Amino acid sequence: MDITEADWDQVRSQVQALREGIATEIVGQDEVVQQMLVALLCRGHCLIVGVPGLGKTLLVRTLGRILGLKFNRIQFTPDLMPTDILGTEILQTDADGRRTFKFVAGPVFAHLLLADEINRTPPKTQAALLEAMQEKQVTVAGETRLLSEPFVVFATQNPIEHEGTYPLPEAQLDRFFFSLKIGYPSFAEERSIIHHQAKAEIREVLQHEELLAMQRLVDQVPVPDHVTDFILKLVHRSRPQSELADEYIKRYVEWGAGPRASQSLARAAKAFALLDGNAAASVEDVRRAALPVLRHRVIPNYNATGEGIGVEAIVQHLLAG
Repeated sequence: MDITEADWDQVRSQVQALREGIATEIVGQDEVVQQMLVALLCRGHCLIVGVPGLGKTLLVRTLGRILGLKFNRIQFTPDLMPTDILGTEILQTDADGRRTFKFVAGPVFAHLLLADEINRTPPKTQAALLEAMQEKQVTVAGETRLLSEPFVVFATQNPIEHEGTYPLPEAQLDRFFFSLKIGYPSFAEERSIIHHQAKAEIREVLQHEELLAMQRLVDQVPVPDHVTDFILKLVHRSRPQSELADEYIKRYVEWGAGPRASQSLARAAKAFALLDGNAAASVEDVRRAALPVLRHRVIPNYNATGEGIGVEAIVQHLLAG
């Protein structure tokens, strides 16, 4: 089914309403907000990295409040257990004295889940989210329970060099659609933050079914063959074992991006095209998605670390090739 002009107009109106709703609480961070909306439209989980105090939690909470979705928040701590996330069965006694087990759902049973400071909890508890994020289901006491659609995790993370943090394993990092980096505000933005007064109530601007309809529209945006070729070459060039990799990549990259990166680039490009009102995804849309898609999937090696070359410089090298 082709996307009509009325569909484009409706999407633009809805996205503008979302941006205005977020702006009632958040000053600046326009690029991060745009990327979060793309992740939401692509049904993709999002990792948000930044030092404490930059509004990561407030940003996700605000998005949850302006959507007509069930929103839950988990504060990850070193003593958090998997059952605190997934839920557990408890033994109850009814009025007749019969004892039965009843499942009490955990906070993962939501449409939008904020996993706050996910790297402050040990790997066992981090892994409890793996099945939920990938399979959209959880298994407790041998019984599998499906999660409602949409189900999107926005996880915040402090820089790993801070005390009391546990690095996320590559297998779990790959489950995240985007990795976003929040930086310090500009001088003018911080002046606005000082005098900013948040509204007591935030109006819902998008209902559940409207969001699902927007997600379906993203699926219908075509990706031309030359754009697919660009995605494949970009991802294959990130792999030092590939014949397409140049000497820079072979010298500085331990592991390149996998097939999930190719899928994510294509989906993100379609969402960017839809938000801009374009009839099909373009190479420029792929370039816009490259850094948040590859930032957590391309792993620099010891040579890069020793010479102060980070993953962002490597991605920029790939885009320049």
